[in-house]
Amino acid sequence: MENKENNDLNFNNRVPLEELRDTVEQIKKELSTIIVGQKDFIELLIISILADGHALIEGVPGIAKTVTAKLFAKTLKTEFNRIQFTPDLMPSDILGTSVFNTKTNEFEFKKGPIFSNIILIDEINRAPAKTQAALFETMEERQATVDGNTYKMGQPFMVLATQNPIEQEGTYALPEAQLDRFLFKIKVDYPSVEEEVVILQNHHERKGEKPQDKIKAVLTPKKLLEFKKNIHEVVVEQKILDYIANIITQTRNHPHLYLGASPRASIATLTAAKAFAAISGRDFVIPEDVKKALVPVLNHRVILTPEREMEGMTTENVVTMIIESVEIPR
Repeated sequence: MENKENNDLNFNNRVPLEELRDTVEQIKKELSTIIVGQKDFIELLIISILADGHALIEGVPGIAKTVTAKLFAKTLKTEFNRIQFTPDLMPSDILGTSVFNTKTNEFEFKKGPIFSNIILIDEINRAPAKTQAALFETMEERQATVDGNTYKMGQPFMVLATQNPIEQEGTYALPEAQLDRFLFKIKVDYPSVEEEVVILQNHHERKGEKPQDKIKAVLTPKKLLEFKKNIHEVVVEQKILDYIANIITQTRNHPHLYLGASPRASIATLTAAKAFAAISGRDFVIPEDVKKALVPVLNHRVILTPEREMEGMTTENVVTMIIESVEIPR
């Protein structure tokens, strides 16, 4: 009887996920040679690209947000561009502009830095609303419309944006519509004392060698596309869908929240949960996968009431309260 159950279990694992799981471990191993700690940060970046999403990375200056994003991009055999956002940045500086060609007597479109595979936008909240709006179409529809012409983005296409906390001087709050286009908001904290010691040791031993020179590419765009298809095939039972819907619905009428999460948040949670299952080598979603996805998915999509914010409560506190209040499916 036991053998029969084991055979059934093997038979049920229909989606081949061993290669995906091993590749993810390889990426983590490659980055761990330079990046100390930050395991959750790295895992969420990997989930973001597998789930075809964008990631917003928040933390104070100097805690390796930009370095981690750059090194992560280097583990993929794709093009990479970095854009530094500043208060005087214009939409044409990102999307590109039409230039008159005197030889052909016609206007030619010169593509801006957004036309790449992995885009690192540094300090996204330093630029004004007009420039932020230039990203809406590219992030959502993977295309840019300039002078009436539409230009498609290449595949893969992922925006990694870093931001300093809003309290920092010279920053703008991102519009809710733009925040909603990020799959995750990843909060990066200071390292522990032990991790800081290792950071110092590693820096000392590198003797001036650049960190990016030590990172090797692990994943090709073709293989990434294959992995994304595998994630779509991960099985999700009805009770898991009900579980996600119940949690998201609770954010909309919670007394501590001024703004709840949209249906886009439900879809983001589902997609991220499937990716979490896949990198664990499982072809079915469990409640633990949903829990892992919820805080980074909801972090930037719900807004606290002013009273709770003044009391020092955070969105993570409220999301955790909601998760604990909803019954886990068995």
